[in-house]
Amino acid sequence: MTGLGTIINVTSILAGSCVGMVIGKYIPEKIRLSALSGVGLVTIILGIQDALQTQNIIYPLAAITLGVVIGEILKIEDSLEKLSNHWKKRTSQEQSTFFEGFITASLIFCIGPLAILGSISDGLGKGPQELIVKAFLDGIVALTLASTLGSGVCLSAIPVGIYEGGLTLAAAIVGNFLSSSMIVEMTATGGVLIIGIGLRLLDLKDIRLASFLPSLAIAPLLVWLFAK
Repeated sequence: MTGLGTIINVTSILAGSCVGMVIGKYIPEKIRLSALSGVGLVTIILGIQDALQTQNIIYPLAAITLGVVIGEILKIEDSLEKLSNHWKKRTSQEQSTFFEGFITASLIFCIGPLAILGSISDGLGKGPQELIVKAFLDGIVALTLASTLGSGVCLSAIPVGIYEGGLTLAAAIVGNFLSSSMIVEMTATGGVLIIGIGLRLLDLKDIRLASFLPSLAIAPLLVWLFAK
């Protein structure tokens, strides 16, 4: 069944988030904050690993530079903050916590080779094995994040479903449309964003990461245009 991997992944995020929100109330704040810092440290390592995969640093650099300009023009970060504020009015969740949880979880779950390769593999009919592995990992991360950052982590299942489902559908229709070089540079660009997530989780730098999202689409486009 094409798309099964995406369904399993989304379900694992929702389940992990719900468990995290429930048990988070019973975990002392010091432990929750320390666990979040641990996730931040590991996130930076994951980002470095992905970023170092680049075969030409110019691609991530150009993609991020162009992407953030487009993101700021489109006011992506500001729009998501308004969404967060709207959610705050309907729940008791603090705006900053909800927004941080949504952005952090969405980027962690969407960026990386498993999300791309797993979705394409599922779309090509090769099975959802990679996305099932990712689902297990995402469920654990969602539990940890939601115990501290709350319901925003749960809502991240929506962009994950759209992103992975879109890649799966595209692969089913047009085949393996991303070359290995495109995937490498897209992953490397995403790795830089993941490092930014780690910095935010550690309260070292408040980077407007949502504005960087267009860079993930620009990176493979640049490879397609210039890597002839």
